[in-house]
Amino acid sequence: MAKAQIGDTVKVHYTGKLTDGQIFDDSLNRQPLEFRIGDNFLITGFEKAVIGMQPGEWKTVTIPFSEGYGPHYPEFVTRVPKSNLPEGLVPTIGQQLLVEQEGQNPMVVSVIGIEENYITIDANHPLAGKDL
Repeated sequence: MAKAQIGDTVKVHYTGKLTDGQIFDDSLNRQPLEFRIGDNFLITGFEKAVIGMQPGEWKTVTIPFSEGYGPHYPEFVTRVPKSNLPEGLVPTIGQQLLVEQEGQNPMVVSVIGIEENYITIDANHPLAGKDL
């Protein structure tokens, strides 16, 4: 039976968990994830885990943050005056906002803190700094 290798298109089901067992994503109730190994469509650790697998094979792997969503950068966390928010927006913890800056691509940030006149936003990926 052929083993998956770079350049192969594969379909996989997966369950993504944090090291404490909390599930953050899975494909079990939807179509399997289809991708070509080596196209860098997915995090490095996931692609590496699939290499060498055979059809029907199951396995459990730990993906270090360095092969996942990278480290958590403190400099990507900042306080923003509420006066900079669009009129009528009432921020909540965990809310994701689309931030547009002149001359740059829009980016998604998460609200992680709320004060009277400021909010704290985090531009890191929600899984940054976490082993999977």
